[in-house]
Amino acid sequence: MIKKYIPNTITCLNLFAGCIAVWLGFQGNYAGAMFAILISGVFDFLDGFAARTLKAYSPLGKELDSLADVVSFGVAPGAIVFSLLSTSEVNEYVCFVAFLIPVFSALRLAIFNLDERQTSSFIGLPTPANAIFWSGLAFSFSGLLIANPWLLVALVVLFSLLLVANLPMFSLKIKGLSWRENSIQYIFLIGCVTLLIAFRLNAFAFVIAWYIAFSIGLLLFKSKKAKT
Repeated sequence: MIKKYIPNTITCLNLFAGCIAVWLGFQGNYAGAMFAILISGVFDFLDGFAARTLKAYSPLGKELDSLADVVSFGVAPGAIVFSLLSTSEVNEYVCFVAFLIPVFSALRLAIFNLDERQTSSFIGLPTPANAIFWSGLAFSFSGLLIANPWLLVALVVLFSLLLVANLPMFSLKIKGLSWRENSIQYIFLIGCVTLLIAFRLNAFAFVIAWYIAFSIGLLLFKSKKAKT
């Protein structure tokens, strides 16, 4: 039936938008690359939603989704950072540090596919969140990053490690509408709306930083609660 092809078609649209993001990233068009990555993120959400709604799961779809995500959320932010470093005054070989992003993104996706713990939450920073952080950072602070390339290199190393860190991070999947079952998601979304109102299109990097900080805060709170 045609419906079994719908999720894979949406995944291919994710990949197509991701390829455009790569091209725009290497060109230094950070606004265009950010919007292309955001569009990829929408398609990445919709392919899973379509698969669940239509009950059109398939091994092909799972593999295709990971391959598309490597490009859209790994190679694309890597291209953005490569462009930023190329524009700065660092040695040309330092620019290749940017490709740690696609390497660790691929590793993170492979781990995700094999890790049975990550069905309702995540272990490590999800690749779409990492890509949104980098595209938002370049869009809002490209001048600052170009003037401070070693800060950029340090952030590449930090976020590459976050991708594969043994750090529990909550999922945005909402179960029903009750506050009790979804309080974490609702508090996070309220924070996101506040950031978007305050910073508008410059909010995306702050939103991901908020996601990371909130996840770490939850981990510390649960750890402290477990000891008492």
